[in-house]
Amino acid sequence: MQLNSPIENLPKLQKPQLAALKKLGLDSVQNLLLYFPYRYLDFSQTRVIADLKPGENVSLKVKIKQISSRFSFKSHLMLAEAVVSDDTGSIKVVWFNQPYLAKNLIAGEEIFLAGQADYYNFGLQMTNPIYEKASDFPIHTSRLVPLYHLKQSLYPKTFRNLVASVIGLADEVPESLPAEIIKNQKLMDIRQTIKQSHFPETEQNVTEAKKRLAFEEIFYNQLLAQKHKLELAKKQSYPIKFNQSLIKQFVDSLPFKLTVEQKKAAWDILQDLEKPMPMNRLLEGDVGSGKTVVALIAALQAVSEGFQVALLAPTEILAKQHYQTAHKMFCENPANFNTRCALLTANFCLLNNKPEKKDKLTKLLAEGMPALYIGTHALLQKNIKFKKLALVIIDEQHRFGVDQRAALFENTKKVPHLLSLSATPIPRTLQLAVYGELDISQIKTKPLGRKQIVTKLVTNENRAKAYEFIAKQITAGRQVFVITPLIEESDKLGVKSAKAEVDLLKKIFPNFNIGLMHGRLKGAEKESVMKDFLDNKIQILVSTSVVEVGVDVPNTSVMLIEGAERFGLSQLHQFRGRVGRAEHQSYCFLFMTKALNQSLNSGSGYTTPSASRPPLLKEGGEAPRLSASSGQRRSLSSFSKEEYPAKRGEVVKDNANNETITRLNAFTKTQDGFELAELDLKQRGFGEIYGQTQSGWNFKYFDPSYTSLIEPARQEAINLLKDDENLKKYPLLSEKIKRKVVHFE
Repeated sequence: MQLNSPIENLPKLQKPQLAALKKLGLDSVQNLLLYFPYRYLDFSQTRVIADLKPGENVSLKVKIKQISSRFSFKSHLMLAEAVVSDDTGSIKVVWFNQPYLAKNLIAGEEIFLAGQADYYNFGLQMTNPIYEKASDFPIHTSRLVPLYHLKQSLYPKTFRNLVASVIGLADEVPESLPAEIIKNQKLMDIRQTIKQSHFPETEQNVTEAKKRLAFEEIFYNQLLAQKHKLELAKKQSYPIKFNQSLIKQFVDSLPFKLTVEQKKAAWDILQDLEKPMPMNRLLEGDVGSGKTVVALIAALQAVSEGFQVALLAPTEILAKQHYQTAHKMFCENPANFNTRCALLTANFCLLNNKPEKKDKLTKLLAEGMPALYIGTHALLQKNIKFKKLALVIIDEQHRFGVDQRAALFENTKKVPHLLSLSATPIPRTLQLAVYGELDISQIKTKPLGRKQIVTKLVTNENRAKAYEFIAKQITAGRQVFVITPLIEESDKLGVKSAKAEVDLLKKIFPNFNIGLMHGRLKGAEKESVMKDFLDNKIQILVSTSVVEVGVDVPNTSVMLIEGAERFGLSQLHQFRGRVGRAEHQSYCFLFMTKALNQSLNSGSGYTTPSASRPPLLKEGGEAPRLSASSGQRRSLSSFSKEEYPAKRGEVVKDNANNETITRLNAFTKTQDGFELAELDLKQRGFGEIYGQTQSGWNFKYFDPSYTSLIEPARQEAINLLKDDENLKKYPLLSEKIKRKVVHFE
């Protein structure tokens, strides 16, 4: 057997198991070894029978005195019963739904058992323990036992046996990290990492293995980012001369004053535009901080110098909103900046606010007509050819895939300057991890005159009061957003859908017009709904998260969120940012599901579990997952974000409701998106920060506990490329990063 041996060469594999392995991408022995556990069952505590305590996770080395199978009339299941003993005493063992064990295990045989004992019929009994025959290298008991994400046809014991059968080949896995980096960062080598990941000897071994995997992942990310940065610096772009009088005239014409941070961000961008190499900058600003006007300053400068600018928005609603803002600031401005604005989406084609044929606009664009071209994915079509594209602005850049963004640059002679906008605050500790190759400008301060949004967590008992308040707001001329997690009723967790919410609100507010917005509506339908809402023909707009980003309706003063616990803090913050965009005092009400309301009313986030028999095993003989219901200790923390941040030895109760209420309460007390992003990161991992999945770097092992590795990894990447930019000395490393695509913006 060799590292490159196909998985079919492993003995005793059945067709369903082979198919399941291949679905996981495990088509070779090496890939099998590099498929790491996500957490562990802690059965490292070895006891003798006399020292057993109820509810304690332990392993025993015992001899079978007797074993048989029978039908249980009480549970209506076949079971295997055994009496086992060691030098200190005997204990009864029961395996439900596994009568075949009476044939697999025989009296007199020495075995390991792993699980816990509980009182049953006035004596201790082990129910459904993991078992294996005694050996010098136990796999399923008497150790930290690895658990893997597996397909249905693969049982954990089977998978562990497969890994154990080839673990010796870990010594042949080639090392991709340079030796000096391993030494500098005090990392395990890859061979030890593989061995200690699958079958760790101690907790410390697991910690060291996790550190190696996390560092390796962030190092590859940084290496790609820094390599891209060096390559970009060699490319040619269009130097755009700074016109001080033009920019001053534009800023003076605005009906509001720019904040200090807006001015600084604009100056950073304008300086970058003057350089002959392409700008690669992220403008990150909290909700309502005024990123758009800063981007428009850059666009005005470029168009006035005879260049083309493309502004990409993720939705047609947002694209049209940007177009209207730009046209008002440039074309309707008394200062008359004589700047063309074009809108190109699936349903609209406008030039200076007049309908235009797409063929004609496309021709003008190809001929190099200087203008600000605003659009959605429609601007990325193959028939769109920019002649003199000097600046690309991407709003909510994470909504566009890497390949989509690259499409803009395919037919350009020079590389355009790139300005990415993001309204999702990212904690400073992660910016280098996610955007290692980008220059970053931040806007945290909101424009003058913006009021704090009053945010309240509303229980069922206070729903009626909230509805009365909403009615008063509408009567005073304001409008309301209502957000639901679902379009239709399809959730068993009691979360309201948008359609059901519309039906409910029509009964509560019979005198008001209520609209519905969701992702399944066609572009023209969305446009019609939004136009009616903007014109105040709709007083209450019920929507899914389609309005999360960018939608600007200044007259709205209330944001009501149903099933608020189903959203992350960063997403809730985006919703809240849809109100409070004018001089009106605004409000955000968080409504919860019935289950969470009951927890809140009871004063506890969870119900104290009653003592019960440990859960029955599925066929295959795996031990029950450690859970709160039996008061067991949780296993060692996982390799993946799914289990973060549980740690070994920590008593983890089923207090998800308590944590959720604490999280929502924290949201009501702060309006700082960066602070909320930090909290979201700690509680929910990276999901809420990255937003939609796209082709790019997906972290498996790097989690929020490893942010201290970012700067060392970045510095190692910079040093390595300084001496060997093309990685000629490190062919394995070069090959490794070629298979990855990073979030190049």
